[in-house]
Order: sequence, then structure tokens, then C-alpha cells
Amino acid sequence: MGYKKIYARYRQQILDGLLKPGDRVPSIRLLANELQVARKTVETAYEILTGEGYFVSRGAKGTYINPELRLTPKANAHKPVLSRSPDIQAVERKGDLRLGIPALDEFPHKKWLLISGKAARSLRPEEMLMPPVMGFLPLREAIASYLNISRGLNCLPNQIFITSGYRANLRLILSVLAQPNDKVLFEDPGYFYGQQLLKRIAPNLHYIPVDRQGMDIDYLQRYHSDARFTITTPTHQSPLAVSLSLPRKHQLLAWAQQNNSWVIEDDYDGEFHYTKKVIPALKSLDMHDRVIYTGTFSKTIMPAMRIGYIVMPQETVTQFNELGEILETGLPLLPQKILAQFLIEGHFYRHIKKMRLLYQQRRRIMLEAIETSFPGVFEFELTDGGMHIVAFLKRGIEDKALATLWTEHDLCVKPLSNWYAQTQKRYGLVIGYTNIRSYEQAMKIFQRVRVETMALMGSAWKTEIILR
Repeated sequence: MGYKKIYARYRQQILDGLLKPGDRVPSIRLLANELQVARKTVETAYEILTGEGYFVSRGAKGTYINPELRLTPKANAHKPVLSRSPDIQAVERKGDLRLGIPALDEFPHKKWLLISGKAARSLRPEEMLMPPVMGFLPLREAIASYLNISRGLNCLPNQIFITSGYRANLRLILSVLAQPNDKVLFEDPGYFYGQQLLKRIAPNLHYIPVDRQGMDIDYLQRYHSDARFTITTPTHQSPLAVSLSLPRKHQLLAWAQQNNSWVIEDDYDGEFHYTKKVIPALKSLDMHDRVIYTGTFSKTIMPAMRIGYIVMPQETVTQFNELGEILETGLPLLPQKILAQFLIEGHFYRHIKKMRLLYQQRRRIMLEAIETSFPGVFEFELTDGGMHIVAFLKRGIEDKALATLWTEHDLCVKPLSNWYAQTQKRYGLVIGYTNIRSYEQAMKIFQRVRVETMALMGSAWKTEIILR
């Protein structure tokens, strides 16, 4: 990414009212790390913006949008609408190696508590009414700003709908836009709980195989070109963690535009990339507004946050707002205020940067510990990011038995074969590593299951040889 693109993104956000006079922007060093570009690139963009009067530098205090800017507000500026009530689904799980749990030991708890106290004390009488159905406006502005800068989107706050997370995102999108018999496509393998939910709310559900380049778009066009919705995890496919290749991204977008279909992009852990190559969101390539971008803060901040969001295509905003009122999808105000301030003050950027480095180290620890503890059992196809690894079985198909064994010892792994809906499957364990703090801890965990695992897999190999 060059300085011109960074300059253009900021300038457009300011002109659109996404960033307001007096707002603080990330430091040059922080943004350069976030975008994986040279500091000089960001510095050049900032210098131009300062020279044109959009930015002002206050030395050690940081860089801000010029407080003296006088911009004419756009005619379609969004006005929040009020409604109420959260919709939260939470499942309590205990044990090691859990999937999708961020490194809570490294979370900035003190900063979060400080912001929480300030948010609670600043609650005004007018904020004690029903919360806005589409979400707290400052939070929607902060999310839009973050997505535009870091994920390459071009969205406005009035396109952001705050929800209670992944499941709420899917339910709301299909409730607003789908007809009862619309064909819905889901990746195979795909996120286990997403698949279980869709079986209940999408009667005409079909599956698209995934290979090392992501979802097979040729298969989609050959067998399901009439689909109305495709749900995909293009940055780090869930669970295989492969990325949808650029040619397939363009192929998918062309299909959606030609067929007037919707692509639901779940960017569940797109922030966690471990190389200098930043994978842009599929939505950033969407020229015809056919992608419905979704995300949550469960994997970047904490699962208990229960806050997600949808970036609605502009033409659907009214429909989402109207049905949102009926479904009572609004969330409690206080958590939204806390999260908004966490984003606005730049703590989220810093936290994500820290987690990238930490997760890269912890993944390396996990891989070394697995290979030492279970020689010859697993193989890996590493990708450039994510929050879990897939340990493929080198031989045999006993991943369910193996997962059951590990679960009995409080290791919360999942059998890969359970994530497949069709008969063509691969076998292995889906393993979280984000809360493994040291090689010694990992080795101690695997000592619980090492002997039984080697015995089980040895027995499975012998059975396989006999069957041959």
C-alpha cells in the first residue's frame, strides 16, 4: 500500500464526516505496523494531510484532525433510531486449547477498567432510554473508521449495524434479505456452529468444497449458480485457515454481481496475520456492493463482550433498520460506550499489534510441542495467520475418537471431520493455541494424553493395514 492510498482514505473519511475535527489518529509507528508498510509511507501521507490542513500535529500528544476544519455536512448524514434489547447466545467451556479464545492474560485489564468507570460515570439521563436499534453512534463511527483504514473498506457509520455476535449476524441478515426457499451456500468444511445454525434457519442449504485456494468457485458456478447467498471466510477459512485466492475473489464477486446474489463475508480473525503480506478484506474489492461484511470483537477483545457488527450494503439500510425495530436487536448501551472509547483512544490498534507478535510466538511453541510429543502422528499446512492450527492425521481417520480422548483430559479440541457436511473429508484435530504461554506448559498439557494417543493411533494404523 502506497502513501497515496493512505492519504486518500483519510481525506475521504474526513470529507464524509467519519473522522471529525479534534479526533485523534493513530501514531505513524502504530499505523505503519498495522498496515505492514514502511513508516516513511505513513509519514509522507500524514505530511500531505498536515500540509493541506486536514491534520495538525501536537508533538508528544499525537496527531489530530484539525479542530478548525469547517466542513459542510453531507445531506445523507445518518440519524440514529432508538430501539432495545440484546440477543445473546453464550456457551461456557472449560479446559485447555479452546478455540477462538484470545490471550486473556495479555489483555489491558487496567486500561479497560479505567475506561469502564469513566463510561459508567458519564451516563446521561437521555442515554437511559431505549438504546439505538442499529447501535451507539460513536461506536459505529469508530468501527467504520477502523475498517476503512485497516481492512480497506469504504463504509459509512450508517452502514454499521451492531449485533450480539456471529449467530446474530447470520440470523439478522437472512431475516432481512432472504425468502424462505432461497438457496444458501456454506463452505465445506465450515464453522461447526455456523453450520448447525444454518441447518435450522436456512431450509435450502448447500455446501461448496474448500481446497488450498479457498472456496471452489468453479464448483459453485457449475452446480449452484442460482444461489441467493454465499457465506464465506475468505481471509482465514474456518477451519482450514487457507485464504481465498485473488482470482477466486474476483470470480466470486463477478458471480454475485451477475446473479444479483449476496456474499456474506465473515472476517472473524482477519486482524491476525503473521507476515508482511496483509490480506485485504473481500469487501475492499467489491465494486457493486454485493458483499455483506461481518465481524465481531469476541476474538480480538473477549468472548464475553458479545458485540458483533454488520456492514450493510447501502441499498439495504432501511430494511435492516425496519426489521431491527421489530426483532428488538439493540444491545445494552454501557458495553458499547466502553468499546467505542477503547477504539477511539487507539488502545485497540495497540492491542492487536501486540497480539499478532504473541500469537506468532505461541503458534511456534504449540507446533514444536506437538511434534515432540506425538512424533509421526500429525502433519501441518501452515498459513500466514489465524488463531488455531489444524493437525492433520498422517494416517487413519480416527479423529473423533482422538478428540474424545483429549476432551476427557480437559483438552477442548475438535475433530476436523465434524466440520464437514459432505462425504469427502479430511481428518485431524482443530487446536487453539492462543493461551499457551510457554513450551513447558504445552509439554505438560500433552503429557496428559501422550501415551494414550500413541496407543490409539498405533491401534488405528494396524487396523488400517489389516483392512487393506
